[in-house]
Amino acid sequence: MTTDSPLTLPINHPVAMMATEKKDHSLAQPVEQELSQLRRQHQLILNAVGEGVYGLDLEGNVTFVNPAAAQMIDWPLEELVGKSMHAVLHHSHADGSAYPREACPIYAALKDGSTHRVMTEVFWRKDGSHFPVEYISTPMRDEAGTLIGAVVTFRDISQRRWAEKVLEQTNEDLELKIQERTQKLRQANQQLKELNEMRSRFIAMVCHEFRNPLNNITLSISSLKRYNEHLSPEEKADYLANINGNVERMTQIIDDILVLGRIEAKVLEVNLETIDIVDFCRNLLTEGEFVRAINPIQFICSSRQILAEIDERLLRSILSNLLINAIHYTAETEAIALRVRKWKNTVIIKVEDQGIGITRKDKKYLFEPFHRGCNVSNIPGTGLGLSIVKQSVDLLGGSIHLASQVNRGTAFTVRLPLCAAQSDPI
Repeated sequence: MTTDSPLTLPINHPVAMMATEKKDHSLAQPVEQELSQLRRQHQLILNAVGEGVYGLDLEGNVTFVNPAAAQMIDWPLEELVGKSMHAVLHHSHADGSAYPREACPIYAALKDGSTHRVMTEVFWRKDGSHFPVEYISTPMRDEAGTLIGAVVTFRDISQRRWAEKVLEQTNEDLELKIQERTQKLRQANQQLKELNEMRSRFIAMVCHEFRNPLNNITLSISSLKRYNEHLSPEEKADYLANINGNVERMTQIIDDILVLGRIEAKVLEVNLETIDIVDFCRNLLTEGEFVRAINPIQFICSSRQILAEIDERLLRSILSNLLINAIHYTAETEAIALRVRKWKNTVIIKVEDQGIGITRKDKKYLFEPFHRGCNVSNIPGTGLGLSIVKQSVDLLGGSIHLASQVNRGTAFTVRLPLCAAQSDPI
């Protein structure tokens, strides 16, 4: 019995070829479906990414772009594919100057095959506006490692830049406040230091200025008690006059301190009244403390009358302190002059002497309370007079100017408005 062997057809036989094609087709169909599904997944992922993503070929033209990128630059997706992306969104710097393609880091990835990351540039929208971006240009290669293009990922960092500016401004404001607070603390410390120095000077002045009068009073009283029966009426009168003079001296010191305190506390009221400055000055110079037996104070004024709305107490305080200083620091044989003149709406009062003068170093602190010149030697004084003068002049809306040379004399020039409502600028 003969068994039939299977029929074997040649490979190129039509029937055999049809069978092979059917087999290959059945194998290729699942692969294509998988590739299609994979492409769709990739597209879905690309579409879901919130950052802008686009691909470039070796010429720098767009091969793909995701919706986020198109939305950020406000271009339709279909219009971007095939275009030069540099010409679309990276053509200019933030200041509007041209950005050459050759200098673009994005296209550098197509040349050197390296990844480039940039955080200091801008991309441009279709309407001509721009926004700050952070982007990464990554080279893209095929299975053989050949460079075939690049993928660019970018994000709009406008909010970050805004937050950075707000933070920077906040830091600057904070730094400014710290500087202002530090400056205030320094000023407060300086004021406290000056206050402590002033207190020390005040204590020293009071101790010194009160000690001498009190010693004189004590000595006079002791002499009167011990030698009362042996003293003549004239000698007793001299002792009593000495006591009275020292009491007046201490009273004047206390009065000066109280006046200065009221001025600095801003509780001293200015009471304006119309007075004749010429008549006031003439009468003032007849008072005992301003009379000089050997060389009387000269009064020089070309006007018969100068009427002014002024506080008489403050005017007396100004003239009295200036004249007393001139008398104290000027030898009896040297001249002292009080000059008065009117100029427009201003009265100009000048006290000149030929005394010891004021040193350059002392001029800076001349109007500070309790400050005394380094060349006053043992001449008594509190250092309050010129401070009272300066503050009284300020209360009357005037000004004071000093000219002095050591051992040649001093001149104080005071300018006061004749009418408080209208004073000329000095």
